[in-house]
Amino acid sequence: MISRVAEHCFWFGRYLERAESTARVLGVTSHLATDAGLTPGQTWHPVVIVSGEEEPFTARFGPEALADGEAVQRYLTWDGESPVSIRCTVGAARLNARSIREVVSLEAWETVNELHLWVDGPRSREAFEQDRYGFYRQVRNLAQLCLGHLRSTMLHDEPLEFMRLGVNLERGGQTARILDVHHHLFTALEQRHDVVETALWLGLLRACSGYEPFMKRHHGLVNGEAVAAFLMLEPRFPRSVRYAVHNARERLEAIRPPEDAGLPGQDSVARLGTLDGWLGVLPREPFETRLLHERLTHVVDEAARVGSDIAREFFGQGPV
Repeated sequence: MISRVAEHCFWFGRYLERAESTARVLGVTSHLATDAGLTPGQTWHPVVIVSGEEEPFTARFGPEALADGEAVQRYLTWDGESPVSIRCTVGAARLNARSIREVVSLEAWETVNELHLWVDGPRSREAFEQDRYGFYRQVRNLAQLCLGHLRSTMLHDEPLEFMRLGVNLERGGQTARILDVHHHLFTALEQRHDVVETALWLGLLRACSGYEPFMKRHHGLVNGEAVAAFLMLEPRFPRSVRYAVHNARERLEAIRPPEDAGLPGQDSVARLGTLDGWLGVLPREPFETRLLHERLTHVVDEAARVGSDIAREFFGQGPV
């Protein structure tokens, strides 16, 4: 497998996951804005932080726009200059898939192409204006359908492993960012009410598609400590940080077994294995929330370094 194909597979997976994650967070936050009793700034500013776009967003629109839910949604959905907007990430996913059309299955190609044509066409603009929830749901559904097609219609060999590696590396970093930013916001609220606080934690679970799994695991007992532990360390939940990092490690080791010292990828395998091992020994009970920010920052930083190592060792690039 040549490095060009591997690189397109990796980024196809990352961009597809990023588009789905952005749509999910925006959809949940738009409901949270009307239900949770937060100020507009408390609701929408964290979304911009999670996306990594706080500096360019405030440079273009001013800091007051961080409290403007409509401005934030339009920026993270349509902006052609933002690399994390839904429009740009869907376009990038489709471009990477087209570059490796001989590798991607017909079903997966048709789905990502359909998603791209819909987002780039007039029907999506109408849906965005008239049915915001329906718009975000359509993006999520088509992205998830494409991910399902990849696993059910492709050979489970190196191209698919690189795609799944990209998906899980992106997913682990996204969950860590969402949990870090929102946990800090919720615990720093000056006026706290049990009903409002419960709604906030449930909203965070929904932003990570973890509402139903959490309820089955904890039998409806919702508090910040339990939600944080679940999203970070639950080994059976596919969007937890621990699960995503462990799955990324399995995908990378399927591509480059640790015992094969002569193959490229030594630093990537070692760094990801160390991160996975560290997450695996963190205690869930008692869960030390005072260390949560430090630990999640470590996850985000190490995931970024793994991405840079992969680009250097497998794709012949410098740091990304």
